[in-house]
Amino acid sequence: MLKTSYRTHTCGQLTSKEIEKEVKLCGWVASRRDHGGIIFIDLRDRYGFTQIVLDPEKIPEADKLRREWCIQINGKVRERPKGMKNLKMTTGEIEIEVKNLEIISESKVPPFEIDDRSEANEELRLKYRYLDLRRPIMQQSLLIRHKVAQAAREYLSSQDFTEIETPILVKPTPEGARDYLVPSRVNPGKFYALPQSPQLYKQILMVAGCDRYFQLARCLRDEDLRADRQPEHTQIDIEMSFVTEEDIFNVIEGLMESIFKTRDIKIKKPFIRIPYNEAMSKYGSDKPDLRFELELIDVTELVKNSSFEVFKSTINDKGIVKCLNAAGCSKFSRTEIEELIELAKRYHAKGMAWAKVEKGKLESSITKYIDEKLQKELIKTTKAKDGDLLLFVADNFKISCTALGQVRLAIANKLNIIPKDEYKFCWVVDFPLFAWNDEEQKWEPEHHPFCMPKKEHIKLLDSDPGKVYATLYDLVLNGVELCSGSLRIHKPEIQKKIFSIIGLSEEEAERKFGFLLESYKYAGPPHGGVGIGVDRLVALIIGLTDIREVIAFPKNKAAECPMDGSPSDINEKQLKELHIKLDVVKKS
Repeated sequence: MLKTSYRTHTCGQLTSKEIEKEVKLCGWVASRRDHGGIIFIDLRDRYGFTQIVLDPEKIPEADKLRREWCIQINGKVRERPKGMKNLKMTTGEIEIEVKNLEIISESKVPPFEIDDRSEANEELRLKYRYLDLRRPIMQQSLLIRHKVAQAAREYLSSQDFTEIETPILVKPTPEGARDYLVPSRVNPGKFYALPQSPQLYKQILMVAGCDRYFQLARCLRDEDLRADRQPEHTQIDIEMSFVTEEDIFNVIEGLMESIFKTRDIKIKKPFIRIPYNEAMSKYGSDKPDLRFELELIDVTELVKNSSFEVFKSTINDKGIVKCLNAAGCSKFSRTEIEELIELAKRYHAKGMAWAKVEKGKLESSITKYIDEKLQKELIKTTKAKDGDLLLFVADNFKISCTALGQVRLAIANKLNIIPKDEYKFCWVVDFPLFAWNDEEQKWEPEHHPFCMPKKEHIKLLDSDPGKVYATLYDLVLNGVELCSGSLRIHKPEIQKKIFSIIGLSEEEAERKFGFLLESYKYAGPPHGGVGIGVDRLVALIIGLTDIREVIAFPKNKAAECPMDGSPSDINEKQLKELHIKLDVVKKS
């Protein structure tokens, strides 16, 4: 019983066991109904609803009550009349006969209905977020988020982890996105950065002997927004010393098990392990959704002798040809197929060939370049049947797989074949350490430059960086990357070598990462960890795709907060104190 001076019970608590009891409740007027001079109110707080009954002849103020007014009542619990009970609600068998009413505060007419059944547009919801958060569905999201955080803390504490806070004002370091910069008043002309992650600090904690660290860390990145990205997000940040990849997997899988138990969801352990190249080759993604089939098939060897010039020229340029058997999709119209082709092009494919399977043969404009024998081999290799649709992309490995992987997802959504209440985890492992940047003609880290190369690949760092793989892993759930991690470099000479390969001079590396490199001179232990995205995790547990729905005060797509007006102008006095002069073009 949540008893205070204002109330004896919450609005989601009373049942038939409390009939005849005198109670006090507080909350907001969710709805008002006038039935023959007797007023019925659904009173709402974060715990639920209770129906209260007021007689205006005894309580004249009852006539004034309107939606979203905040009130306190006391009265007697009574059984609802027959035919008026709602057994779907905890409080559905009772109502309160109100004896006293206090209007705590009045409300303007809300700009939208505070109701789960009707949603206002996003901008309005964000502007009046304090009203939007009153909706039961939003209260439930915040509660689930709280339980996830609580479960993480309890589990990690049980595994001998220590929660340690790292700085929010840090040295700017390149981590893949733009930093948010904070000018220093006491050090004119110098800036702090807000942390994109606690990466360097948690590694230094391992050098410091802290052994097992975690925190629910705020991470801030100045990047373009989308449904699963915000300027600030929360990570369950974890680092461990004297561990292997397997040790880390065991801890994280146990953590996921504990978190999903908060929703009575059982998950299967151990999680599937898929090498990066296999994930790309089979699913066209390094974050594969394993809830449905539709695997990509390499048909390069089969079609290399066809007379179709697109296939031949691609293979001659050391490219590949990937095929997707969209089972049962020969019914797709030409317009629907063209939409899939345009999708493939958005992911840099030059185009996408297609053929429908009818009466054991391929039907398409490209079949004149594919003889009958090859058609039968393609049908056999792809296990195609009449009514299926074969889709082909010819390009280099990454483009072919990625483009067709996006088509795979689009078809699965179009056919509605993705189970909604299924949770398929996998570890994607064995990533390349480097990725080649064609535009800048240089090597870049696939993730970040602190990942330890596989022991057997260290000898290739000088001769062939493209063949170096790292002890690097992503945890993926239902096609969403939940976390990324690795075993870290703990030897200064290897770290310096990685910096040189990505084009960082010794002077530049010292300037940006000198404090980390210096710490390694004092015998850093082997260590590794992960950073798990809390917002994405909670959204997935609830079944949402937009992380704004699980963040109390998110930003909109322009990285602005319509409620408080941030980001905002600052006055000349503040600029002068910070030794800053502005030269900007303001938005119209």
